Amino acid sequence: MSQLEDPAPANSALHSAGPRRAASAPFLRAVRAMLARGKRARQDAACEPGAAENGAGRLEQGFCAQDTVTSVSGVPLMRRTERAGARMPRTISAQGAALIKRFEGCARLRRDGLVEAYPDPGTGDDPWTIGWGATGAGLKRGERIGPGTVWTQKQCDERLARDLKRYASEVAHALGTAPTTQAQFDALVSFHYNTGAIARATLTRRHIAGDHEGAAAEFRRWNKAGGRVLKGLVRRRAAEERLYRGEGT
Repeated sequence: MSQLEDPAPANSALHSAGPRRAASAPFLRAVRAMLARGKRARQDAACEPGAAENGAGRLEQGFCAQDTVTSVSGVPLMRRTERAGARMPRTISAQGAALIKRFEGCARLRRDGLVEAYPDPGTGDDPWTIGWGATGAGLKRGERIGPGTVWTQKQCDERLARDLKRYASEVAHALGTAPTTQAQFDALVSFHYNTGAIARATLTRRHIAGDHEGAAAEFRRWNKAGGRVLKGLVRRRAAEERLYRGEGT
């Protein structure tokens, strides 16, 4: 105990310092206020347009630094997907749907007004297609589209509406929060509707990385069916690329 200091002097010092601390209180409050103003100024500066860099070193306009997080790949992702003027498209537009209908067509319309299925032009067999490019599951549970499948025009139109909603949802999921215009989204839905490849395509990865020029160039690579280049696919990919670039179809 002899080596320990008596707490009494310390307490006495604290009590005796009371008037000095009270006198310095206004000064301390002023210092704290100055520091707080400086912190707010730094935060406001970080929120100026162009403050957040993307993975390629370019500035993304209108994003606040604290609104972005960096993914494993190093590409900044928006923490809040909706800021003023930055709403992400989730449904295909009338222009995008028209592009799909133009290239899919509603082929094999019979004289009786019904529409019949036809084989894939690249393979001469599967996958069989009907209406506006519908493949796979038929209208009835367990049914598959194939030789002999026949639908009405109304059934073809209803199937297209359901499929466009599903494919648009899959594209939106694949893109996540990557900045995307409506035209780009429409082009990617058309691409996915035809290929089913939005989740694995290099095109998608380039778009998410912000390399829109590189993504646009990827469309033209998807021009084969059954190992052969098809003129119809060449024309479709060119139209999708133009739409993606914002040049119309």
